[in-house]
Amino acid sequence: MSVTYGKLVIIGAGKVGDAVLNAALRMNLLTDIVMVNRNRDKALGAVLDASHTTAFEYSTNASVRVGDYEDCRDAHVIVITAGPSIVPGGSQDRNSLLQANVEIIDGIFAKITHFTKEAVIIMISNPLDVLTYVMAKKYHYPVSRIFGTGTLLDTARFNRMLGDLCGVDAKNVTGFVLGEHGATSFIPWNTVNIVGVPVEEMEKKFGLVAAPDREKLLHDTKVIGPNIVQLKGYTSAGVAVAACRLIGAVVRNEHSVVPISTVMTGQYGISDVAMSLPCVVGRDGIEQTIELTLDEQGKRDLEICHRHLRELIDEAQKIEKKLAD
Repeated sequence: MSVTYGKLVIIGAGKVGDAVLNAALRMNLLTDIVMVNRNRDKALGAVLDASHTTAFEYSTNASVRVGDYEDCRDAHVIVITAGPSIVPGGSQDRNSLLQANVEIIDGIFAKITHFTKEAVIIMISNPLDVLTYVMAKKYHYPVSRIFGTGTLLDTARFNRMLGDLCGVDAKNVTGFVLGEHGATSFIPWNTVNIVGVPVEEMEKKFGLVAAPDREKLLHDTKVIGPNIVQLKGYTSAGVAVAACRLIGAVVRNEHSVVPISTVMTGQYGISDVAMSLPCVVGRDGIEQTIELTLDEQGKRDLEICHRHLRELIDEAQKIEKKLAD
């Protein structure tokens, strides 16, 4: 069966899956949305609640329903949100979820790939860089069609912080957070600018009392997610809109450049991890990965990130081997 453009399958009806469903409806992205969850009643509750919004003005009359893995057969996009997340009072390291989520996501991929290897898969479940790499390799999923939201939300947070500092709209900031969606993420400062103004000139051009504090901006970008978890109990809104930004890039064939977690195939001489790099995304997923020119600090940061992710992938593959035995 061929892929149906405009069909989305959301796997996982937790807080993030529910937020993705509602954001996709608000943004009028698709005509057919299917939610798959082990507890069908929970999925039904989310679907019923969200479906009532389609009766209001400016809402698309989309089909919203509960389904099962067979719905992946002709899906254009599949978003995976299943598995536990970090919680208040527990470890705020996303990698602490590795043991539990490797097993859960492995079972999900076994079911998805029974029906398709054509859909574009967007990974949200953490640790997403590791899960994206391990599942792509184990199930031989085309690397252009599987990626994680990665540092897209981290980048949005950074752009907002720098924009606020300089008194401009965050959408005027060009700057990526790259690498791991986690502790070893980094900002290649030599590529950051606001309408062409580099970081070194922002103090003068925007009348700042001091130059942007690069270390503080990176630190705040890394800790804001865990901070939200401690304050709110979970994160959902930001990552849901990030996922829908990617869904929109796919279904509208936008050829947008976004920082997402991709299985590397020789970029910077690396091919044994997945991490976030700027990628051109269109109807068939990743069309091109862009290698930014990194300064010496950026190269060091990239290597630190690579070594860290490789260690986690080795650990995940050991878990996979134990499951197989």
